[in-house]
Amino acid sequence: MNSLFALLQIESWKPVLSALLLPPVPLLVLLLVGARLLLPRRGLGWFVVLTSVALLWLTACTGTAMLLSQFALRPPLALTAERLRELKVEATAKQPIAVMVLGSGMEPFAPEYGVSNLQPVSVERLRYGAWLARETGLPLGFSGGVGWAQRDGKPEAQVAARIAAAEFNRPLKWVEDNARDTRENAAYTTAMLRPQGIRHVVLVTNGWHMPRALRAFREAAPDMRIEPAPMGLAQRTEHRTLSWIPSAAGFVDVRNVLHELLGQLFGA
Repeated sequence: MNSLFALLQIESWKPVLSALLLPPVPLLVLLLVGARLLLPRRGLGWFVVLTSVALLWLTACTGTAMLLSQFALRPPLALTAERLRELKVEATAKQPIAVMVLGSGMEPFAPEYGVSNLQPVSVERLRYGAWLARETGLPLGFSGGVGWAQRDGKPEAQVAARIAAAEFNRPLKWVEDNARDTRENAAYTTAMLRPQGIRHVVLVTNGWHMPRALRAFREAAPDMRIEPAPMGLAQRTEHRTLSWIPSAAGFVDVRNVLHELLGQLFGA
């Protein structure tokens, strides 16, 4: 699908197409179809309307997101304390290993800071990457340019470099600032690291994004070892009943999972 977008020169349409294919747009359209069917075919119309409402409800529940993630995405587990100790030993032995963080968007201008800023998901990824680099002694890098959905602004990796040095006291060794999506993260990052002898990448991104990111990196660099270091895996502590009541958090969680499944389906 990516090659088709490139052939037609409509790669910049990907965010729009994703928005149209993800909830709530398809379900709202289905609801309108059901409403239109109420007069000529009352039974079918009510069935479509109630199905639409039920699906809208489920796509805003954290419980739905947890089930989809567990059975469809199957993200890898977090790095264990034992694995962190092993990586620290490898870093001490000067093994060519890089911790690479994948971006998830930036704000061209944050008025409260007076400068550009990372979006919350990117900040969390960078924070974990900086912590991982500090715990293991491995060098840190960040990949992210100006995304397809972003009109202008500084490349995300440059914003991350400023924050990593100033706020996390962990300067970036690698700044890949051309990638516009996950596949380009993989292609540009591995092309940057390979000439420096790096053959082992500890990849940092959210758990829901990790399966697609791993696939992209392993396809781009079959000669490298890509080790997942997922973050954002903490389970919500809300009552089980609340996990099946629609919420803003549930809608975001479900949408993230469905976005990843859609990306896997279309090879994005």
